[in-house]
Amino acid sequence: MPSLLEAIVEKYECFEDDTFDQMPIAIYVPRKNPRNMIPNLLVLNDCDIDSAGQESDLRDKCHGVEELDLAQNCLSRWSEIFKILHIMPRLKFANLSFNNLSSDINSAIEVCDDTGETYPCLKSIVLNSTNITWRSFRHILKRIPMVEEIHLSMNNYDVIDLDDDEHCQHIQMPSVKRLHFTGNPVSTWSEVCKLGRAFPNLESLVLAECPLQSLMTPPPSPDSHLGLLSYPRQGSGFCNMTLDSPHDAFTHLRFLNLNRTLIRTWDDVDILGRFPALRYLRIQGCPIFEENSERQEYTEHERRQLLIARLTCIQTLNGGAEITADDREDAERFLIRYYMDKPENERPERYNELVQIHGKLDPLVNIDLTPESKVQVKIICGDKCEQHILDVYQTVNELKQKFEKFSGIPAHRMRVFYMDQHVCSVIGPEEMKFPNKRLYSYNIVKGDQIIVDSKK
Repeated sequence: MPSLLEAIVEKYECFEDDTFDQMPIAIYVPRKNPRNMIPNLLVLNDCDIDSAGQESDLRDKCHGVEELDLAQNCLSRWSEIFKILHIMPRLKFANLSFNNLSSDINSAIEVCDDTGETYPCLKSIVLNSTNITWRSFRHILKRIPMVEEIHLSMNNYDVIDLDDDEHCQHIQMPSVKRLHFTGNPVSTWSEVCKLGRAFPNLESLVLAECPLQSLMTPPPSPDSHLGLLSYPRQGSGFCNMTLDSPHDAFTHLRFLNLNRTLIRTWDDVDILGRFPALRYLRIQGCPIFEENSERQEYTEHERRQLLIARLTCIQTLNGGAEITADDREDAERFLIRYYMDKPENERPERYNELVQIHGKLDPLVNIDLTPESKVQVKIICGDKCEQHILDVYQTVNELKQKFEKFSGIPAHRMRVFYMDQHVCSVIGPEEMKFPNKRLYSYNIVKGDQIIVDSKK
């Protein structure tokens, strides 16, 4: 095999210009053998990896790795996980999804004589579908004190257990800003609030496909969705910072994804409107929009209008464009008109607030712009003149066929002209040349005329 120098000479030997012979050639030679150089982003998913391997050799190769993807492998021993983290001190992102990490983390600590090493560079960890226990997860949190993003989706969690067994208190990780919790069978908002208390600075929370039935704490009775729900209020607003408040654990939350949850009442939407920092919301595929005929009275656009009107601070809804001041005013006016004819006990509290802003509005006039299907016109052919009622949805060709008998002219030899009674004296008759054009496109009204003539 040629050396690097031999490869360069072989590639450029065709250049015989003397100027090139005089020019120095600079060759960059890396300090390490290229075979030992590993990229900063290391992707080794679905490779049947079950261990870290020889630690000294691995450290030489991977000391500079910053992002590691080991998803869908066969890792199951925490001692191997800690070994990998130990030899990659610069690691910022680690994806361990779809490895079975259900084993007890304490036994791994004993086996590897662990000293409680932490990994302050690690900012994002992905543990989707790993079956990691809450006990193991709490231990991992102590090792990654600066973590900002955590993925815990599809781990079959129906309860949240973040109590520190050793100190008998809730774990608090102020560094965590983003949490993905998709597809876990947690069903009550009081459990979700435990996540907010553990991560007090949480800004983004994804709860898609979790069977959450309500945002109320405690949850409503199973049949309460048949009527209007209530939540304790003081004056015109929700109780401030009580233990049961749905939003007191999420004071910094800006993004929330509730797609395909089991939210089924507009009262839950009103609760979302009380989250102090919430600006970006996704709420699609929920029973509130799909169940019973009453909730199907409105179109998708009208549903969006009702959401915008109730959610006073939301800037982006369901990934759409940013909501402008005009969009919000239109939505608020729509909500007033939507509920103005409904019984008072069915009107949301937001209705009264908006009436104070916009006043009581008149109903919109329902203007039907559909053209009349039948129009009486005068048909003229030479000396003949008759009144006929035309179907404006028929084509010009069908019109010709209809007047063959009246005019005595075959349809293929016939010409027809439309005369608008209001402008015919100015522009004269308009020939109806296009056989497949429908009559309503000429804006024919009662009293207009159609002239039938023969082609020369």
